[in-house]
Amino acid sequence: MKIGFVGAGGMAKALAGKWTGKHDVMLSGRTPDKTRVAANSIGALAGTASEAVAFADVVVLATRWEDVFEAIEAAGGSAAFDGKIVVDINNPVSIETFLTTREDNRSLTQAIADALPGAHVGKAFNMAQVAVWEDPSKTYDGRKMVTLYTADAGANEAIAELIADVGAEPLLLGGNEHAYQLEAAAAIVIKFLFAGADPQTIFNFIRPETKPVR
Repeated sequence: MKIGFVGAGGMAKALAGKWTGKHDVMLSGRTPDKTRVAANSIGALAGTASEAVAFADVVVLATRWEDVFEAIEAAGGSAAFDGKIVVDINNPVSIETFLTTREDNRSLTQAIADALPGAHVGKAFNMAQVAVWEDPSKTYDGRKMVTLYTADAGANEAIAELIADVGAEPLLLGGNEHAYQLEAAAAIVIKFLFAGADPQTIFNFIRPETKPVR
């Protein structure tokens, strides 16, 4: 797959670093020099947001959540995303209250899907922070990390493949109507991280029928 990132911060670099070598990857950021340095360090390409979207089969929205819709416009607007798979990794969470900030009882992912009617949208990689995605093992208490995600039918298989490619086990929660639950769960993790929890603190989905990694 060709994967384009709108954003070139820590999360973008951590995920892209797992996919280079398996996929063609392009980072884009607001500062071209910093973007080139980040891309060169992991063997990815660097470009503008519009170049990354045009390049990609899969677009990862890796800006701050407050900047998502502005970034979509900077990348060419809704039409630029037509036919693309779009992965939302953002959490609309207040770091003062540690509550989700959406007031319409719907997720940011659903709002993105509404804004991009020609794209196939899903949510993944939002429930753990950079250090987790940088970790090569993805094994916690003897079990592989499980990554919950949501997706519409057109995004499901690609997102599952990308989760497997970072070394985690994909587990579909459902359609994007369930993305709000992923954002709320992430708010719990974020609260503990800000309270000083280990950076690799995660929720892991333990199923008794799944054997531990040996």
